Amino acid sequence: MTVYDIIEEPLVIHGIGDARSRREMVHELVTLVGLDPRHLRRYPHSFSGGQRQRIGIARALALRPGLVICDEPTSALDVSIQAQILNLLMDLKEKLALTYLFISHNLAVVDYIADRIAVMCAGRIVEIADRATSVSGTRCIRTRRLCSPRVPARIPRTASTSDQLMEDKASDPAAWPGAVPA
Repeated sequence: MTVYDIIEEPLVIHGIGDARSRREMVHELVTLVGLDPRHLRRYPHSFSGGQRQRIGIARALALRPGLVICDEPTSALDVSIQAQILNLLMDLKEKLALTYLFISHNLAVVDYIADRIAVMCAGRIVEIADRATSVSGTRCIRTRRLCSPRVPARIPRTASTSDQLMEDKASDPAAWPGAVPA
């Protein structure tokens, strides 16, 4: 599929507009995310990672949602491109009155974009707090470990981790030392 086809597809599936109005919407969306409408007939493989992410954002916005779920939207991008995409998301949030559910293992990225942060482990939320509270003053062991520069974002289950989380209670975050009650 060309970039045009990718962005137009949700509009076609939902029966929004005619061919002319969809063409206008696609041009508007591409411009909104900072891409050149002259490249709409190109294929995604001819774009950089950051440009592909912009194409995905344009497609996600095609139906004018109020909520956008962003699952690791910058994980495959280098730091400078991550910053561009995050700035774009912040601009779009203001322009379009969007709400994001932003999923990431990178707390620096989350800290930049989020108003509130929920930390999960084993499919459960172990802490919810305002950004400043969660990142700087957390009481939750999982969040402290995610914030620690010496520990990788994904904490492997080792004997010492299991010991800290209490034997036979590793899957119950409420039982962890330092856990904040829900």
